[in-house]
Amino acid sequence: MRGVTLVELLVVIVILGLVTGVSGLAFGTLRLPRESTLVLAARVARAEAIRTGRPVLLRLDSLHRHPSVLFLPDGRAVGRGADPLTGDYVRASP
Repeated sequence: MRGVTLVELLVVIVILGLVTGVSGLAFGTLRLPRESTLVLAARVARAEAIRTGRPVLLRLDSLHRHPSVLFLPDGRAVGRGADPLTGDYVRASP
């Protein structure tokens, strides 16, 4: 007689479950990391400076651990921790 036993069927189901679980965990780690609030605030300030045509001063931290950055209407940024050409905020070294 040919056929599949119940034990063989259960083994195959368990193996498929393990493969699905492991691949689900692997795909979960492929998501892009969320931007920090500092980077998001810098992007918003730069966009506002470009949109309005006026410089925008962004105070990054009230405790002054992070200095202020001035975003200019042409997209540049002036201040420690800011890339002058792209306006991206790069964490300043202490």
